[in-house]
Amino acid sequence: MDIDILQQPDSSIAKITLGANEELIAEAGAMVAMSDFLNVSTTLRQGKGGGIMGGLKRMLMGESLFLSVFRCYQPEGEIFLAPSLMGDMMVYQMQNNELIVQSSSYLACASGVDLDLGFTGFKSVFSGESIFWLSITGNGPVILSSFGGIYEIDVDGEYIVDTGHIVAFEKSLDYNITKPGGSWLGAFLGGEGLVCRFVGRGKVFCQTHNARGFGRLIGSQLPPRG
Repeated sequence: MDIDILQQPDSSIAKITLGANEELIAEAGAMVAMSDFLNVSTTLRQGKGGGIMGGLKRMLMGESLFLSVFRCYQPEGEIFLAPSLMGDMMVYQMQNNELIVQSSSYLACASGVDLDLGFTGFKSVFSGESIFWLSITGNGPVILSSFGGIYEIDVDGEYIVDTGHIVAFEKSLDYNITKPGGSWLGAFLGGEGLVCRFVGRGKVFCQTHNARGFGRLIGSQLPPRG
């Protein structure tokens, strides 16, 4: 499986070339174009993160109940995938480790990768962000998307990131959702919300824009319904 990310950073699209008998699993509706000989089906995924419970978990995160499965039975099958929001994309190679991903950033993965739902704690409800993140394990490439550009931070010690700007982070990092300063009142009045305080060694992948903040800005400019 070869993956090329094109049109970076603001209008990224992934071109995936599949070999014979390879399989790609993607968010429903992510396909833009593909070779006519690819076989397409929908699945709830069996195993970890699969089945009915896995589908219902994805619905809790605002994602589709089903995932799309693309199978290639001859060499050089092409498929193009793109996310709903404009922004960047990246490929992360899973190697029997664990990656925590905000649910809206997952786009696709190889069949050797497992998806499951993680809970970030009730504090994140008050941050205005999702309380559910994906836990990704297994082997193979994962394609992630962002709102805006993606940049990587190598953490060695402690680091603080606004919850709305997190795309993913390696599970080798411990984290705590907390206030950015010394006062809860000052944090909310200042519009900062909550942050993730990471501790340890590992990588954090961030996006340059906050989708919820953008939605609030655009929403305030729209005419009222009716």
